[in-house]
Amino acid sequence: MGQYDTFVTDVLVIGAGLAGERAAIESARNGLNVILLSLVPPRRSHSSAAQGGMQAALGNTAMGKGDSPDVHFLDTVKGSDWGCEQDVARLFAETAPIVMREMAHWGVPWSRVTTEPRIYDGKEIHEDPQKVGLIAARNFGGTAKWRTCYTSDGTGHTVLYTMDSMVQKYGITVHDRVEALSLIHDGETCYGAVVRSLRTGELSVYTAKSTVIATGGYGRLYGASTNAVINEGSGMSIAMDTGVVPLGNMEAVQFHPTGIVPSWILITEGARGDGGYLLDKNLYRFMPDYEPNKKELASRDVVSRRMMQHIRAGFGVDSPYGQHLWLDIRHLGAKHINTNLREIATICREFNGIDPVHELIPVRPTQHYSMGGIRTNIHGQAYGLKNLYALGESACWDLHGFNRLGGNSLAETVVAGKIIGEKIAEFTKDVSLNVSTSLVEEHLHLQQGRIDRLRSQKSGKENVYDLRNRMENTLSHNVGIFRTEGPLQEAVDELRELYERSQSIGLRGSGAGADPELGLALRLPGMIKLALSIAKGALVRQESRGSHFREDFPKRDDVNWLKRTLAYWPESAKEPDLKYEPVTITELPPGDRGYGEATATSKSAPTK
Repeated sequence: MGQYDTFVTDVLVIGAGLAGERAAIESARNGLNVILLSLVPPRRSHSSAAQGGMQAALGNTAMGKGDSPDVHFLDTVKGSDWGCEQDVARLFAETAPIVMREMAHWGVPWSRVTTEPRIYDGKEIHEDPQKVGLIAARNFGGTAKWRTCYTSDGTGHTVLYTMDSMVQKYGITVHDRVEALSLIHDGETCYGAVVRSLRTGELSVYTAKSTVIATGGYGRLYGASTNAVINEGSGMSIAMDTGVVPLGNMEAVQFHPTGIVPSWILITEGARGDGGYLLDKNLYRFMPDYEPNKKELASRDVVSRRMMQHIRAGFGVDSPYGQHLWLDIRHLGAKHINTNLREIATICREFNGIDPVHELIPVRPTQHYSMGGIRTNIHGQAYGLKNLYALGESACWDLHGFNRLGGNSLAETVVAGKIIGEKIAEFTKDVSLNVSTSLVEEHLHLQQGRIDRLRSQKSGKENVYDLRNRMENTLSHNVGIFRTEGPLQEAVDELRELYERSQSIGLRGSGAGADPELGLALRLPGMIKLALSIAKGALVRQESRGSHFREDFPKRDDVNWLKRTLAYWPESAKEPDLKYEPVTITELPPGDRGYGEATATSKSAPTK
């Protein structure tokens, strides 16, 4: 094999966003050596793009009065459409307030309660003078109380910069501009990863007592997504490649109601939480017709479906990029928009040339989040391989079930980071690293062989960019917000074919060094595996639950489908093998979600 760099550590964390950094910090605080791997410099991780906030039951504001972890737990379970693990949801809700205050102690500049009254939905709200200066909260969808802690609309940015400063404080080693190509394992235990440099293209080996995957979501499998270009599900795919680690609930794909048209950059839920309205082509506020109680702040899956339903009814705004609707925040005023919503104001001005202080924002539901991921237990341990952990969006912990509430995922990164980080540290202290050189070289040789074959131009003639475009279009057109058997079967058939063709990719360039075409050629087969897991899981699940909405099976079916999908990809298989496990119900039996969706009827919007 020749010479290659080898790094040995106690804990190897793949992914340096909020979840990965928080878990790394917990390990380092317990005296362990930690190496963080990242595709980009950590402060450029996709966590920095999160806008709206983090949910935690602090009860500091007038509209949060009476909030508690119990209420947060109930909101989370209902939001998940009873698809989550209730013991996980309870642990999360109880721990979140502790972690938000810890973040403040570390330096996060949370927006604070002020004496200034504000207007919300036509009502003037006054805060308790005794609560002035405490961490403030804004309204988010699917919640009974205002509990989303925020820093204007740049929460991910401020928390990530604070977290990264703590990484430096604890002396954690960070290797950026690298990507993990495979896990080193013997079918029973994980020992680290084979990693490719994005600077030179050279391979290195990282071995560790514990390996942690925290690589975020797979949004870029879809053609239109709010996700950063690095969010291709790489951590999920290398776990699935082991043949023994399953992915949970991959058919559960969240579409955010307000992606700005046509760049699909996220317009935070905080805009609606602060009082923004959704309007149709007649400038009519239609959401109260569908959801009279929660209006624009029903659960995200509900709002996205109502928006597309309204467009289907003929009330969409025509544009060169397809029909859309309007988000109106003009009535919030220049001061509020340029302070609490300043990031989206900048996005509107820079990317669309519009000023939201005076103009409407064009929006349409857009792929945003993956509830599915590497299936773990409550301690973050991955199914199938010892010494392997996963957390954050790359994992199916499973806090979110079939729909996650806005503000719960960003909170999950730091809450799970603390909880699971403690378990990783506790476990790693008692583990010895015993990995054979032959096993390491076997995995290294396998990845080098893939690279050599691609560079030799002997793999085939398939164009990697054409295959990717077809994958994106297949998911976007056939596995979207509304799903039916015919298009789903088409997607499964198409993706099977694309996976076969991905085994015969031929490079157009030399593949030398850090060639991005080579990088995509290495990743694409795994990406198509994820796409096929999404499509097949959606085809087989004959019910509607949360974000998974089957028009041919429009009701939730708790008798047959109150269970989690587990997608395995055995060695040499051409498609995933689907198995199922029961959902943990500890406190709240299945019932009505309370959004009025089951009985709502669409009203026609008046023409103006």
